[in-house]
Amino acid sequence: MKNATPRELSAIAAGIVSGLVFLTAIIFKLFFPDSIHWIFVILIPAFVFIIGFAVFFYITESFIYRKIKVIYKTIYDTKSGQEEKPARQKLQNDIIDFAESEVIEWKKNTLKEQKKQKKLEKYRKEFLGNVFHELKTPIFNIQGYLETLNEGGLKDDNINTRFLQKAITNVGRIAEIVDDLQMISNLEEGSFSLTDDKFDILKLVNETIESLEIRGKSRNIRLSVKEGCDKSFMVAADREMIQQVLNNLITNSIKYGKENGRTQIGLYDMNVNVLVEVSDNGLGIDQKHLPRIFERFYRVDNGRSRELGGSGLGLSIVKHIIEAHNQTVNVRSTPGIGTTFGFTLRKVKN
Repeated sequence: MKNATPRELSAIAAGIVSGLVFLTAIIFKLFFPDSIHWIFVILIPAFVFIIGFAVFFYITESFIYRKIKVIYKTIYDTKSGQEEKPARQKLQNDIIDFAESEVIEWKKNTLKEQKKQKKLEKYRKEFLGNVFHELKTPIFNIQGYLETLNEGGLKDDNINTRFLQKAITNVGRIAEIVDDLQMISNLEEGSFSLTDDKFDILKLVNETIESLEIRGKSRNIRLSVKEGCDKSFMVAADREMIQQVLNNLITNSIKYGKENGRTQIGLYDMNVNVLVEVSDNGLGIDQKHLPRIFERFYRVDNGRSRELGGSGLGLSIVKHIIEAHNQTVNVRSTPGIGTTFGFTLRKVKN
């Protein structure tokens, strides 16, 4: 019976038992008429009903309902705390329905949690593997350089300074990876304090281009603001963090762009926001890589990426910084034509 209380369940159980007793007494009276008086045929089932009701009610209330209430009150308090008091009252009235719905919900949540945990475990193993791989190369390099110097190379003017410099470079790479991981961790935890600066995004773009101009020239890649998309906009964001975003995206376009190519930055008015796009005419990225391009250590071309240096965390940092500003970042690319990264910033009045 749906929504049955302990009293109703006890009455049903006692009624069934007393009914069986009454039926037995009737059959006995029919076969042995003089053995039992009709009044006892009525009184015995009634007495059985009363006693049965009391026994069933005590068992149901004390050993079933009370324990279920304790268990599911604990479940409810753990799940929702003190917020929804009406549900606590409901628990008193239809404990069986509540138990059933909670068990069904628990099953669904358990399956979701199991899938989530498997996904997180896979991600954790992949992440740890990537960290190990990224750190292993510079550590082994440093070990080899120092062992060579220790075994006599320190006295050899042809290699001592060169190997020492290579060791320093690899130490710098390890420090860069650790610093970038720390930044991502702080941004994810919300422990990284972002300032709310108001600044001209076009001015910041020009400053970043100027600081990376020499690096661009090393690969004959021209850096510029896109013609017609060079209007000044005041935005509200952490200026230093946005400069790092621009630096990472432009540096990325230089690394993976083709020589004698170009990188252009465009600014677009989106009413409430400003869209900033960094475009290149480089090699482009295959569509299958785009969904994972912002993952930590994810590389489209592992060999070329490590050869060109970097921590492998640049795009992941970009994503975390922009999302920390409650804004969005995206990428579109066509192999052989080029790649465009875009992100939004909140626009403010001058």
